[in-house]
Amino acid sequence: MKPKVVAILLFVAGAFLIVAGAGTWYTVSDQLAAEQITVSDDASCQAGQTVNGPLEAFCQAEIINKHALESTGGKTYAQLDREDPLRAVAQSASFLRASLFTSVVAFGVAAFAMGVGVLMLIIGAGFSNLAKREAAAPAEAATV
Repeated sequence: MKPKVVAILLFVAGAFLIVAGAGTWYTVSDQLAAEQITVSDDASCQAGQTVNGPLEAFCQAEIINKHALESTGGKTYAQLDREDPLRAVAQSASFLRASLFTSVVAFGVAAFAMGVGVLMLIIGAGFSNLAKREAAAPAEAATV
């Protein structure tokens, strides 16, 4: 395959990944913000901030875990007896944390896609430069 064709494919794929990653980041951020969650004031990080990004989501998930463990005497959902009424608290906390961690992963995947897109653009630029050199090589050889 010719370097010019490879460059074009890399530019298209890189641009697509950047747009897709940015769209995913925006969508996840927008959906989290729509929930109007605020990081608890006693969180060790991002306290009082609106949950609309990966750091805030992670910090809120951590404080939910802390509050749940305080409520259940340090026991997780799996450690509580089936008949223990605190099991519902642990279950809800676990579901909330899983949802927040899913958004953290989505932000990571979006950032990864954008990063790969940028790398593809850089590699595409290298192939474009190679194609220009190959096109100029016969002209230089003819003048010698």
